[in-house]
Amino acid sequence: MSEPVAALPQRGGLSPRKKQRISRGIQYAILIVIVVVVALLADWPAIINSFLNVEVAGETLPTLFTVALRNTVIYTVTAYVVGFVVGMVLALMRLSSVAPYRWIAAVYIEIFRGLPALVVLLMIASLPLAFPWLQIPGGVYGQAALGLGAVSSAYLAETFRGGIQAVPKGQMEAARSLGMPYMRAMVSIVIPQALRIVIPPLTNQLVFLFKDSSLVLFLGVTAAQVELAKFGNDVASTFANPTPLIVTGATYLLLTIPLGYLSRRMEARQ
Repeated sequence: MSEPVAALPQRGGLSPRKKQRISRGIQYAILIVIVVVVALLADWPAIINSFLNVEVAGETLPTLFTVALRNTVIYTVTAYVVGFVVGMVLALMRLSSVAPYRWIAAVYIEIFRGLPALVVLLMIASLPLAFPWLQIPGGVYGQAALGLGAVSSAYLAETFRGGIQAVPKGQMEAARSLGMPYMRAMVSIVIPQALRIVIPPLTNQLVFLFKDSSLVLFLGVTAAQVELAKFGNDVASTFANPTPLIVTGATYLLLTIPLGYLSRRMEARQ
């Protein structure tokens, strides 16, 4: 019989999991210490008076919702509608078998994805200088819809194109085999499936447009056309207090955070 093998001596020290727990505990402790130190050193009366002044915040109501937020929603929705429609057309042009359509769509997308939204807005507003006969309907509202919509359409076009290409080719082939024309098959079969695929990025684009609507202030808006960012800045300048900016930022977050959460949920479900 062979002699029993002697047991190997176990190595001392902590396991990787215990080391990770200790490291994480140290990080939490450091973070708590930093927060406590900052809280103790902060001048809370000055912070409350400067950024959380209830009286100044009250001066923003109800105009904040009845004018500023309403205009922001109008700018966002109209630009999104323009971007959605133009973006879908551009996506179909990019997928077209006609080469000039593909070239035109590609040039448009590259240009408006490369230009800042502010530059596009100012260019749209300056069009009547070069074409005196041209009058953009809606004034500032129309300029904002065209400018922000042009930028949005370039991004949405690529989103739609990716969604259409993600639909199995067998869907189109089956529709064509039943005698359905190409465009009808695209509108009735492929595009509805593509839209379900790209709902999360469509929601993200809506959030981006909601924030980019603050650029409308450079078009020279009146008191009745003011959006959230411009309104908050004007009230803050009037009272020499940044509290209205905090209120305006909170209003943005009340809309963007739920939309972002909804987008992540839909993306996770897909």
